[in-house]
Amino acid sequence: MRDILIDQARRHPRWALEDLYKLIHQGAMGSEHAVIDEAHGREWLTRELKGLGSGPEEPLLEPISGDRLIVRVHLRPFARLGLDSEVLLAAFLRTGKEFRGSTDRIEESFSEAARLAREGLIAFDEAYVDGFFARMKAAGFPAIHHSAVFQAEYHPAYRVVARAFLARELLAAVLGPMTGLCDEVSNEGAACARCFDCSARGTGFAQ
Repeated sequence: MRDILIDQARRHPRWALEDLYKLIHQGAMGSEHAVIDEAHGREWLTRELKGLGSGPEEPLLEPISGDRLIVRVHLRPFARLGLDSEVLLAAFLRTGKEFRGSTDRIEESFSEAARLAREGLIAFDEAYVDGFFARMKAAGFPAIHHSAVFQAEYHPAYRVVARAFLARELLAAVLGPMTGLCDEVSNEGAACARCFDCSARGTGFAQ
């Protein structure tokens, strides 16, 4: 998680503690807080894809958990590549229903964030990190929105999914043709948890 937090701080110098917490929460809990029915999910995704504006340069897939099992799928590169929104919707809904998050992971990641703050590697005061974490823990680790500054500066648009539920079509957009990859995929065509670690050198997923 350490390298992910450092990279996020580098790419988002104007982020706030709310955005740090949201990243950690999503990495630990997946998209379970956003579980919705299929029709609502499809309408939400379609509306957001149609309304995309400009934004910073982003990867298609971005790991947000220390084990690389949870990723953000950024919608701007997704739309530019002309990928199938039904593929993303299926992965998002399945993540919300099947992925089991852990508040222990939130605590572990916040401990790492506090260490990075103490070392001066992320631009937050350690006491503020600890204080914000304590408030969120007392509230039961709720899901929250990005800060207003983050939304205005970076225009976030993504879906949080478990990478094991991503279909081969979406993986191929990152990795290129799937020929040569291992065949450890589910009956639904989703990648095994090792695909990126095996093959995605240079994509941000290598350990």
